[in-house]
Amino acid sequence: MSICPYLAAMAGLLYLVPTPIGNLEDITLRALRILKEVDAILAEDTRQSIKLLKHYEIEKTLIPYHMHNEHRELQRFITMLENGKNLALVSDAGTPAISDPGFLLVRECLRNNIKIECLPGATAFVPALVKSGLPSDSFCFEGFLPEKKGRQTMLKKLAEEERTIILYESPHRLVKCLHQLKDFFGGDRQASVSRELTKMFEETQNGTVDELIAHFEAKPVKGEIVMVIDGKKQKKGKDAAEND
Repeated sequence: MSICPYLAAMAGLLYLVPTPIGNLEDITLRALRILKEVDAILAEDTRQSIKLLKHYEIEKTLIPYHMHNEHRELQRFITMLENGKNLALVSDAGTPAISDPGFLLVRECLRNNIKIECLPGATAFVPALVKSGLPSDSFCFEGFLPEKKGRQTMLKKLAEEERTIILYESPHRLVKCLHQLKDFFGGDRQASVSRELTKMFEETQNGTVDELIAHFEAKPVKGEIVMVIDGKKQKKGKDAAEND
């Protein structure tokens, strides 16, 4: 879709603004400036975003933008941007469009030649990966696995993945997911579970899948969960083994 160059020049700008995943100090000075300067903020949950804005004494119009209304409201926001409004998109925590709403709006902005800027900032899987002690030079981020349909198919596929695997999981499904990892990956596969990252009760447990099952079966958990799983190790051929 093409747009008149004059209208494109008059269009506003969409900012993707990462917000803290827990500790409210984990936000950049630039992000705070953008949130103060834009005409409105599109928020996944206005009740969560208002806490951040109040903490930094920012008064700004908040407009709900979440998985239940993103299709319905999409054209409204494109029209606002085309009319010269600058908008910021924030999720409840972390970087928009990473397992959160944002993809549809970004794609539609690109289709309409509306400029986008994505600020660097917080996202949960990076600290979880780095502190897992598992290889971080090459990894596979899958976000949340399907809850039902397609879950076993995905797990079967990931069991053959040689890169480090990163998953998000809810606390009430954590133990069940670990048992599924044991079924498909083996109980001796190395893994790491991080929860409540950057918060007061932050915890990271490293070990085999069997060890993690034993740990988390013994104590209920709360908070956001990031799972990091070692990739499948390549089997050495006969010749390579003889040369070792």
